[in-house]
Amino acid sequence: MKMFGWYLVIILVLSVLIPVFAFRTIRSHFIENQAQDLENLAQTLKLKILPLADPARQEELDNFVKDFGKVIRTRITVIDSEGLVLADSEEDPKKMENHRYRPELYKALQGQPGRSVRFSNTVKRDMLYVSVPLEEEGRIIGALRVSLFLEDIQHLLAAVKKDIVITVIILILLALVVAFFVSRGLIRPIKDLIGGARQVASGDFNARVYPRTNDELKDLAESFNGMTDEIKRLFEDLTGRNEELESILSSIQEGLVVLDRQDKIILANQSFERIVRNDVVEGKYYWEAARSSRFVDLVKRTREAKHSLQEEFELNEKDYLCSTSYLPSSESIIITVHDLSEVRRLEKVKRDLVLNVSHELRTPLTAIKGFVETLECEAQEKDRYYLGIIKRNTDRLIKIVEDLLFLAELEDKGIVIQAERVDLRTLAENIIKIFELRAKEKKLTLGLFAEPELPSITADPFALEQMLINLIDNAVKYTDNGAVRISLKRKFDDILVEVEDTGIGIPAEHLDRIFERFYVADKSRSRKLGGTGLGLAIVKHIVLAHQGRISVQSEPGKGTIFSIILPIEAR
Repeated sequence: MKMFGWYLVIILVLSVLIPVFAFRTIRSHFIENQAQDLENLAQTLKLKILPLADPARQEELDNFVKDFGKVIRTRITVIDSEGLVLADSEEDPKKMENHRYRPELYKALQGQPGRSVRFSNTVKRDMLYVSVPLEEEGRIIGALRVSLFLEDIQHLLAAVKKDIVITVIILILLALVVAFFVSRGLIRPIKDLIGGARQVASGDFNARVYPRTNDELKDLAESFNGMTDEIKRLFEDLTGRNEELESILSSIQEGLVVLDRQDKIILANQSFERIVRNDVVEGKYYWEAARSSRFVDLVKRTREAKHSLQEEFELNEKDYLCSTSYLPSSESIIITVHDLSEVRRLEKVKRDLVLNVSHELRTPLTAIKGFVETLECEAQEKDRYYLGIIKRNTDRLIKIVEDLLFLAELEDKGIVIQAERVDLRTLAENIIKIFELRAKEKKLTLGLFAEPELPSITADPFALEQMLINLIDNAVKYTDNGAVRISLKRKFDDILVEVEDTGIGIPAEHLDRIFERFYVADKSRSRKLGGTGLGLAIVKHIVLAHQGRISVQSEPGKGTIFSIILPIEAR
């Protein structure tokens, strides 16, 4: 009905516009022909009028015009060069006003034929006027005007209009019949396609459309059938893949959950449901499924930062490692949750082993050192060299044991922060004094830069002292020439501590592991300088205990920068 309705509107609009423009064109064309005929008549009549154009023969001229006008049923008017009417076939010329400025006569007096269609004030009717100049010996002596009543033209056009209207009505009826059958023929195959599409939408991929036409609609139907076959194949493939994916997700031991852009769970495996102890989590918000403030905060930070993050959290008295990945295309977040219970158990076993071994080693090592010192007093000069080697390695072992005990205590119980207001500038100045002699011996420049009005922070002064000692000790130890520089700056609500040196640097492949226990980038140099490989691990634990962050930048041969961010107020 819509298509037929549009056809109907178009046909009706054309049916109105075509006659209107046709009538206008026919009328203009007819008037133009009549005007041309009148001009030809005037040119012929001019030969009869010129001999009578003398004012002395005005009465004779007027009689001729009236008689001849009745014969040809045309109004004839003659004027002189001043516009005075000399003769008129319809009225008394003496009673007529000056015609000099009539449009058609004014043009004729200028030497050119003139035409005009207007209302005549003399006869009170619409007229078609045509004028030609009257010339005598190259001089214009007046003008001859012939005219017709437009009523005569309208009568002729009325018959033409009637024929056109009848023709248009017949064409409208024929067009409507054709439009009805054309629209019906177009709609029928489209309805078949709509029915087939509805079958496919309902899940019936066996739907087919067979049009009776052999045109573009047939091509469309064949494309629809091909599309249906492809959808069926893809649906079967997708169903198989979904079954495989569900099997894979069910077999994964780690918890896996996917959040949409509204932070609702759209996918979760059985392991995640076991972790959160909830059998139905899909469709819920993530904070409804896993009630852990650190987990919620990690997801929020991932959404804000729009990149992957990783953090540990506790849920139902168990520790988990949570990794998040942000997908920019769909604004979704993929979360994996690893149970750290077994890892924590093994770490505790390892810590207990290290702690017990360290305790057992401390007593015999102390005894060995005591006996070596006793032997040094009684030994001969040639034996003191070897006793010195034994003493130096014993001291190194004792230092390793002490660091191991301290580190094991940190990992097992954590640092108990004895929080108080700490002036970092004063603390750093006191620590630098410890290394001034060693720096002077190596001809190193040891400097401190602190911003003016640097605020104090809430921290454990003993822990921060140990942190700075370890960092400055490493900087002086691994720098042969140049400088070691400590800088303290405020950065929003934090303090940035940087320990920079111009030493040997650390290769890029070692940067990710330097905070591990016993890991040293240059083992031979570390052994030579007495390094234990535990200092940076202790530094990292101290920083984390203060809820800070530590990072390192280094380039071999140019130096290293350790950057530590500590909060001004404890969080």
